[in-house]
Amino acid sequence: MRSLILLALVGLAAQLVDGSLGMAYGVTSSTLLLAIGTNPAAASATVHLAEIGTTLASGVSHWRFGNVDWKVVLRIGVPGAVGAFLGATVLSNLSTEAGTPVMALILLALGVYLLVRFTLFGLRTDRQHLPLRKRFLAPLGVFAGFIDATGGGGWGPVGTPALLASGRLEPRKVIGSIDTSEFLVSLAASLGFLWAIGSQGIDFTWVLALLIGGVIAAPFAAWLVRHIPPRILGSAVGGIIVLTNVRTLVRSDWVGWKNTPQEGLVLGVIAIVWVAAIVWSVRAYRADQAAARAEAVPVVEGEEKAAAPAV
Repeated sequence: MRSLILLALVGLAAQLVDGSLGMAYGVTSSTLLLAIGTNPAAASATVHLAEIGTTLASGVSHWRFGNVDWKVVLRIGVPGAVGAFLGATVLSNLSTEAGTPVMALILLALGVYLLVRFTLFGLRTDRQHLPLRKRFLAPLGVFAGFIDATGGGGWGPVGTPALLASGRLEPRKVIGSIDTSEFLVSLAASLGFLWAIGSQGIDFTWVLALLIGGVIAAPFAAWLVRHIPPRILGSAVGGIIVLTNVRTLVRSDWVGWKNTPQEGLVLGVIAIVWVAAIVWSVRAYRADQAAARAEAVPVVEGEEKAAAPAV
């Protein structure tokens, strides 16, 4: 019973982060399942089955709060489903341990870019009137879906920073669209796992526990993302990508620092930098708001004087 409650709490926390930052449900949940001895294919299958429900709830919540661009959902979600089905069948037959560090390096580079860009320069708005093209979204969807299924998570860590970096969609709609399209990815990945390995190794009570926690958190996460300023949101997303993928790298055979003091030191330094970046973003956002208010006051006073009748 304790393990089920723990899984439900993990599902709740993971969905709260995923729904507000556009990533981390699969990574968080899969990490826990692997830590207690579940094989990679069964762990990924369990998480994706739970995500069918959590992503549906999250998508509905984001839609109700106006966080979804449906064109983006379809253009990235359908190719993502294809990639996820392929990834599920590959993981069921092959080990992906060798490719994990390479993928972590790619995601780390994206995370560093987002962290620096949003912290120091804020949100780029000069491209938001431009559409996201199919030739960009379709390959991104296939790639992110494949990584999501093989890694037990990856749709958000790949898709969210790529769309944010494009500067063509405001952050809340990036997160809402990625979360909503993940329903198609989770459904396709689950079908792929069930076709390849059946229900072997999948504990459906665990699926239900993760699902319950995620569904409870989904509406609050969708509300939260509307109220976090884009600059702060970008710094938070970038930081979590950097921290997660540095952890993967230092624990890989490339570095071999798993459960060592060096690992704790590196992650501790990155966490401090991440917190400092968020604090910087908060202060910069407040300064920008104050400057905008200061610029608006003379304009209003000028209009009032112009409207006043001559005596």
